[in-house]
Amino acid sequence: MSIRIRDARWLMLLIAALIILLDRMTKLRVEANVKLGTHVAVIPHWFWISHVLNTGAAFSMFEGSKSPLLIRDGLVIFSVIAAIVIIVVLWRVGRMVSVTSIALALILGGAIGNLYDRIRFHYVVDFLEVHIHGYHWPDFNIADSAIVVGACLLLLEMLRPQRAE
Repeated sequence: MSIRIRDARWLMLLIAALIILLDRMTKLRVEANVKLGTHVAVIPHWFWISHVLNTGAAFSMFEGSKSPLLIRDGLVIFSVIAAIVIIVVLWRVGRMVSVTSIALALILGGAIGNLYDRIRFHYVVDFLEVHIHGYHWPDFNIADSAIVVGACLLLLEMLRPQRAE
């Protein structure tokens, strides 16, 4: 499915910019209102707003690494390369509003949101804490959510039967 606009690339970049802005604003709000290492119940036993610093990758992978500087630099390099690749692909497919272009815009916004934190602070602020039937999902943020939603949209688009054109 796609909507025809003369050139929707500006709209895709706007979506990415909105994700970056929303991510930055929510992280600043959490830093100002929730003490580091604590959480506030939103839905008791299910959902909290927390305040943790993640020096690892998504979902705290590599958090306890013996080479944190190497991990951080590797994540920065990976994020820069991923953002460049996504911008190039988005420039090619973003002329139309489609599931693919929206997914790429979400991934781009999320990648740049977390990249900013890694470069500026050497960590990423995570603040969404979810527990499901005793399982504690690793804390995450708006940028992580945008990346996951974008990746799921891309996967669904790839699995969807394509019409012959």
